Amino acid sequence: MIEVKDSDLRQAAEKGMDAFIQVFTDAYEQAAEGMLSAGTMSRLTAEQHTLLAYRIFRNEVMEGGFCQLIQNGYGGYIFDNPFAKMMRLWGIGDLTKLIYAARKIYDAHRQDLERERTDEEFMAMYEEYEAFDDLEDEFLEREEEFTGQVAQYVDEHLELFAKIMPG
Repeated sequence: MIEVKDSDLRQAAEKGMDAFIQVFTDAYEQAAEGMLSAGTMSRLTAEQHTLLAYRIFRNEVMEGGFCQLIQNGYGGYIFDNPFAKMMRLWGIGDLTKLIYAARKIYDAHRQDLERERTDEEFMAMYEEYEAFDDLEDEFLEREEEFTGQVAQYVDEHLELFAKIMPG
């Protein structure tokens, strides 16, 4: 089981919900040697993958939207895995709906969304895939709420996410 220090969690919690989540996901990335691959993915549990997926999802959508998330190679990790279902099981149904809506667009245009692009072609994606705009806006408006719900779930189920070590 992946271990995190209690003191690290306490310090992070004082900084905010995203910092609290980051303590766990940093440990997961270290366990996966910084690269999600077939060989390293098995080192994480379903709950740990879900938390890592949330952090990736959050960071990518906040920074550059769904086009960036997909162009950075995370489309399959987010949409082909049970991430949305796990969010529902964690009690975050509105986020589940948002992910499923984005997945419909992704599935319909996957080949084009994932193809290699120049910087200019990448920037043009934002006009071509305006269907993502409302979903991105909703996420940005509610990110703090969603992150709070994720952090609360983790806090209430710590044993699913890491072994908490003294210190």
